[in-house]
Order: sequence, then C-alpha cells, then structure tokens
Amino acid sequence: MNIKQRVIEVLNEFEKGKYSNILLNDYFSKNNLSKGERGFITEVFYGVIRNDIYLNYQLEKRTKAIKKNWIKNLLKISIYQSTFMNSDDKGVAWEATELTKKKFGIPVSKFVNGVLRSYLRDRDEEIKKLREEDKLDILYSYPKWFYDKIKKEYNEKAEAVLISLKKIPYMSVRVNKLKYSEEEFEALLKTLKIDIIKRVDTVYYIDSGVILHTSEFKDGKIIAQDGSSYLAAKILNPLPGEKVVDTCSAPGSKTAVLSELMENTGEIYALDIHQHKIKIIEENLKKLGITNVKAIKLDARKLKEQGLKFDKILVDAPCSGYGVLRKKPEALYNKNMANVHELSTLQYEILESASSVLKVGGEIVYSTCTIFSEENTDNITKFLDNHKNFSVLKISLPENVNGHFDSVGGFLIDYTEEILDNFYIIKLRKDFE
Repeated sequence: MNIKQRVIEVLNEFEKGKYSNILLNDYFSKNNLSKGERGFITEVFYGVIRNDIYLNYQLEKRTKAIKKNWIKNLLKISIYQSTFMNSDDKGVAWEATELTKKKFGIPVSKFVNGVLRSYLRDRDEEIKKLREEDKLDILYSYPKWFYDKIKKEYNEKAEAVLISLKKIPYMSVRVNKLKYSEEEFEALLKTLKIDIIKRVDTVYYIDSGVILHTSEFKDGKIIAQDGSSYLAAKILNPLPGEKVVDTCSAPGSKTAVLSELMENTGEIYALDIHQHKIKIIEENLKKLGITNVKAIKLDARKLKEQGLKFDKILVDAPCSGYGVLRKKPEALYNKNMANVHELSTLQYEILESASSVLKVGGEIVYSTCTIFSEENTDNITKFLDNHKNFSVLKISLPENVNGHFDSVGGFLIDYTEEILDNFYIIKLRKDFE
C-alpha cells in the first residue's frame, strides 16, 4: 500500500472520533513498518490535524463540498506537504493525481490536479495576505477565540506561542528506578541505535517510538512520561513512610514517580472519579512493581469528607490541556472559553478540598498542563487570598528546562521550552490550621 494511502486510512479513522495517539499507536502495532515509514506517517497525520483550519480554508476557497473523505484527505495531505514540509511541489501534485487516477479514474484525477495547481500558484501570496490582515488564527490553525486569548495574555509574544504549540513532539520515556537503571537504559538505546534528544533527570526524549515495543517497556522497566509531568510529581518530594494522596491520578504515571521517591514504602491514595480508570491505574502500577498505592474511586472534591490527614498532596488538576497540544492537537477543536471557566472552578474546588486534609507543615503541589492564567495564576491567587494559613514554597527546576515564574511564585514551562510539554507547577505549605 502506498504510504499516503496509509495516512488517508488513519485520518479516516480519526474522523470517526478516535483519539489520535491511541489510534496511531494501534495502527503501528498492527502493521510492520520501517522507522522511516512510521516517521512519515506520524508527521503527516499529526500535521494535517494541527493545520486543519488552514487546510480547510484553502480547500473551501477552491472547491464546493467534497463528498469523498478519501479525496478530501488526499488534498489536505498534499497541501500540508507543499506548505509545511520540504517537498517538491510538482512531485506532490503528480503523486496525488496518479493515486486518484488509479482509484477513481481520470475525471476525478483532473479535479485533484486542478485544485493543487491552483493552490500552489497562489500559496505564497495568500500566506502573505493572511499575515498582513492579522489572520494568524487561520495561518496557524487556531479557533479565533483562542487566538484572541493568546494575544491578550502574551501580546507581542503571541505568534511565538502559536508556533511553539504546533511543534512536532518527541517520544519521552522515564526509567523506573524500582526495576531498572539509567546505565542499563542507555545501553539499550545504543543497541537499538536510538539517539537521545534531551534528558531531564530520569526522563529521556528520544528519536524513535520503537522503544514502546521492547520487552523492557512491557516489563515496566521504562514508562511513557513527559518531563513536565515527572517534575510536577518530583517537586512534591514525598519521603519514605509518608501518607500521600494523588487527587487526579489516572493513568498513574505521576503516582509512580511518587512511589519511587518513597522507595515503595508508606501509603499513597490514588484517586479518580471513573471506575475504569481505577483499573488502568492498578494495572499500570502492578506492571511497574509498585505495592504502596491504593487506587480509590473518589471525586477529589469530597476528600474533606473522608476524615484522613496527609503529609503531601499532588493536585494535578483536570484542565483544558492547551499545554500539550503538540501531542493532542485535536484538543484545540473541542473546547472553548466556557469550558476553561468551568474547569477553573473545578480545579479550585479540588485544591480547596485537598487543602483541608493536609497536615500542618504538609505540602501541596498544584499543577496543570495548560497555559491560561484562569487555570493557573488566577486560581492560586484566589486560593491564597482565601487561605492565609498557606504560603508558597520556592521550587527549583533543572537548568535545561525553560519557562518563567509568575507573580505568585508558580513556574510555567512555557513556549520557550522546545521539548517539554507546557506545564504550570506551584508548591504550597500549610503553616497552621
């Protein structure tokens, strides 16, 4: 099967509502493809999703409704290649025409050829015009409300933020030190001829997803995790023997970091509101060899009703996910500011509930994988205003992690970070009851 036909196949499945990352991983597990083929499919598949608004805009200017998804996705792939990849324009148009001719015949292939030639003729001038007319929302494929919000929060840095959120992400995995060592892992990478792009403590960014198909991954010696997620858990710094709660735990990767720091001792309560996610947490932690965690189905807002007190609490709150758009680009198209405000309220309620069950002298890390102030700085400012018995603790991050501190002492891993997910992290201490 032609490589572009494979991309069309996956895009057609994505349009049925499947999650992009799960869909692609499943496709790769069922098809024996080379590293180069997997790389091309990944780039084009995610590239089309990331740039969907721009691609649709260009198609709508040149066609009426295209009834066949196959044709529409082939055109999107071709326009994406000729705009965002180092591709030969004539070659892209020729290949699309030939693929269409084989599947639908000459008349349809002429239509495809005509659309692409029209686009290639006008492309540079149209991109220039979009920029001049301040239509960066179309150029970079963002909903208009999102672009307006970014402009308001980031001013002259807005375009840099938009570009950053569209970057192609690297695979990242963390060494499970309960079972494995960094030295053993790096030896494995050499054997597999996989290069290290960046390292943040025990989290490695690498240039191949083949690692997910190794026995080491299946045995729980390594776990898929981003450095930002890891840092949120590490900064909590739970000690061996302590009683800890992870309020929004699924799928359990941050819980695993907490357990490792506690040397698999003490007690960790891993909460989630959905029963099926509790099973996922239990399965993942069992694979990692973790035994000090109890997964519980519980709305974290009801923690204050349980009567327990904890030494440390991680509140990695449900959020809009706008800090992880590189990995989940479809999140752009299924939320709006109303959702942001709803999530902000939920986050605050979870944080407030967690604070009530923290011991005096105990510590909370509040984190989100989003970039909007409503879910980050504003929530913490409100919390500190209403809870004078809490103070902000200074946190330190590895020197190779970029970002900035906000007005209350929280750290946002922001658009200046080329590799890690955008993430907000702040640490609080309960000074008195």
